[in-house]
Amino acid sequence: MSNSTEGLRRKIESAGDLQSVVRTMKALAASSIGQYEKSVQALGDYYRTVELGLGACCRESEPTAPTVELKTKGESGTIGAIVFGSDQGLVGQFNEVIADFAIHTLAAQPGKPEVWAVGERVHSRLADAGLPLMGLFSVPNSVNAITPLVGQIQIESEARRAAREYARLFVFHNRPKSGALYEPVSQRLLPLDAQWQQGLAKLPWPTGSLPEVMRGGGMKNKTGTLRALIREYLFISLFQACAESLASENASRLAAMERAEKNIKDLLESLQSTFHSLRQSGIDEELFDVVSGFEAMAGSRK
Repeated sequence: MSNSTEGLRRKIESAGDLQSVVRTMKALAASSIGQYEKSVQALGDYYRTVELGLGACCRESEPTAPTVELKTKGESGTIGAIVFGSDQGLVGQFNEVIADFAIHTLAAQPGKPEVWAVGERVHSRLADAGLPLMGLFSVPNSVNAITPLVGQIQIESEARRAAREYARLFVFHNRPKSGALYEPVSQRLLPLDAQWQQGLAKLPWPTGSLPEVMRGGGMKNKTGTLRALIREYLFISLFQACAESLASENASRLAAMERAEKNIKDLLESLQSTFHSLRQSGIDEELFDVVSGFEAMAGSRK
């Protein structure tokens, strides 16, 4: 009995320690989700400001001026793609879902894809699928680390686009979804076509005083301000994609920790029930031995 109860006691202690670790990871994941969701919400006002600025530029510019920076070789050119994944475990099918979504989406597009991966696990998944990989970035571990990552992505993708003249640039990531953990989504960042520009030009100005665009580099550089605002627009889009991906990753991890916590709780209940049953059985055996010994002694005295 001693060996069995001692073994069960050690198992119960180990399960309790594991339960404490899971609860800590669960709390960290929940806290991280809140940070990334707040960062996305905080971008709202800034995005609105950039959007209004772009609208003002599109209204003042000639119809063809905004497309100077965005000229491409056509729909059959090289496709640039940025795929956000995860570097850590305990996220279920997070990387597989976004990688498969990106693979199928790019396969349906005309042109040759060139892909940047954010996260080693999704990088491996994309490499196994045979996609040409142009670079690998580490997944940020905090909100403050998102901005440097987005800056690196912008520098590398813009350098490649300038050299190869991308027809299109896409971003793929998992987005948090109500009623579910997340869903894979994609966004075409470039080119910013005429329909997009016309939509911006129709945005109403929030005050009665119409804006005047101050063009950078003098009056001869008519697209200086527009280019600066487009860079900010791309920055916001990439920052939002990264933050939503990190929020989805932590939501997946939180769900995994909740399942683990439930399994550990069930295991502890089973172990404790077995321990108490075994201990009670041992006590009953000891009492039976005492009673039997007493009856034997009483019989011998008679």
